[in-house]
Amino acid sequence: MNLHEYQGKEILNSFGVEIQRGIVATTPAEAVAAAKKLTEDTGTSWHVIKAQVHAGGRGKGGGVKLAKNLQEVEEIAGNIIGMNLITPQTSAEGKKVHQVLIAEDVYYPGDSEPEEYYMSVLLNRSTGRNMIMYSTEGGMDIETVAEETPHLIFTEEIDPAVGLLGFQARRIAFNLGLSGKAFKEMTKFVSALYKAYNESDSSLFEINPVLKTSDDKIIAVDAKVSLDDNAMYRHKDYMEMRDKREENPVEVEAQEKGLNYVDLDGNVGCMVNGAGLAMATMDLIKQAGGEPANFLDVGGTANAERVEAAFKLILKDPNVKAILVNIFGGIVRCDRVAQGIVDAYNNMGTINVPIIVRLQGTNADIAKELIDNSGLDVQSAIEFQEAADKVKEVLS
Repeated sequence: MNLHEYQGKEILNSFGVEIQRGIVATTPAEAVAAAKKLTEDTGTSWHVIKAQVHAGGRGKGGGVKLAKNLQEVEEIAGNIIGMNLITPQTSAEGKKVHQVLIAEDVYYPGDSEPEEYYMSVLLNRSTGRNMIMYSTEGGMDIETVAEETPHLIFTEEIDPAVGLLGFQARRIAFNLGLSGKAFKEMTKFVSALYKAYNESDSSLFEINPVLKTSDDKIIAVDAKVSLDDNAMYRHKDYMEMRDKREENPVEVEAQEKGLNYVDLDGNVGCMVNGAGLAMATMDLIKQAGGEPANFLDVGGTANAERVEAAFKLILKDPNVKAILVNIFGGIVRCDRVAQGIVDAYNNMGTINVPIIVRLQGTNADIAKELIDNSGLDVQSAIEFQEAADKVKEVLS
């Protein structure tokens, strides 16, 4: 589950991570009131207006602006709220901005120059350990840094049995070139950051930039946080942070119906039972000259109700030119699935795209008879290659 910047900062701050303070606003008037309150609490005279959407690169799309007075706060907030923000991480249509974060200015003058760093905490899947990735090149696209100057990216792996050790936090501060007060502040920052990541059951904490202020404080200026959905039963308070407006509405509907669905850009809809078989089916479609339009796992109870719900989800995509149903009858009998398909088809009326049904496993022969004798515009197959050939045929 992805969070907005202000929500991620709330979690960070609850674990002792220093953050750039801010207040969320949904209207220009609220933005002005937030700016006044922020000035009262922090003394800041300038304010940063940040669009709150689930996407990076907001600054490049015009979603992050500096306001030097209250009039500019109102004007900038009015321009950002309601806009479709287009960034490298959104679709061509962009994402609508429903709220902005009014944040304090932390780039104030002082005894030293402010410096920006990159830092993230995530799982290294190749080793099965958490790792902290960091760089002196903060405020930039980390992908660009990795491509052009990979020697400026460092990693610190953490043994899950013992957690982050003191010498590792100090090594991070040292590699970032810090000393004195800034060095001590960074070690505390890193320790608190890792604790926040670990105890919130997150899959990603990315802070770009981490800022060393002119008076040697270390703070999180941004926060990109993804929580592990599988651990949400331990963090029911975090579930209240979910913003469904930022998610694909078809995927939200599928989740509510208990279906595993991921929207893709292709032209062949998939309905499969089992994640592994779904991946293989997507490969099959690709080899047949098509492109998968979705990943859809109906699970082990592919009855008429679930099949009908799955069909409706697939058909919401206007790009779908054919549907491939690929079911392996292990736990569920193929004839029951076939009857579910027939019942769902009859309940929905006319379906204007070709449907290929491949059923293999328990009672597959009975299932094929049910499909073939149903009188519906549905083609049946038993072998994988046979299904692929039929997909290729309907697409040609």
